[in-house]
Amino acid sequence: MSVIIYIAVMAGVTYLIRMIPFTLFRKKIKSPFFRSFLYYIPYAVLSAMTIPAIFYSTGNITTSVIGTVVAVALAYFKLPLIVVALAASAAAFISGLFI
Repeated sequence: MSVIIYIAVMAGVTYLIRMIPFTLFRKKIKSPFFRSFLYYIPYAVLSAMTIPAIFYSTGNITTSVIGTVVAVALAYFKLPLIVVALAASAAAFISGLFI
């Protein structure tokens, strides 16, 4: 149930952040700083809500770190998302068997 709440909050925040400039400002926003700020807000919110869940999902910080390291390494080499997700999950699971 908490996953649904997380998704709903992320959707609401992302929607509001993108809609506020449309409702408050009638002219095009020309400030590069403000434009980049509005562009990166959804990614920041998603990261802030996802990162804690990653490290507390397995109940063991070591297995979470191993899975995260595998995910970051594979993502660095631009592998498909499904490969990254499955490999990180497998790494966390396998390390949990030995720790």
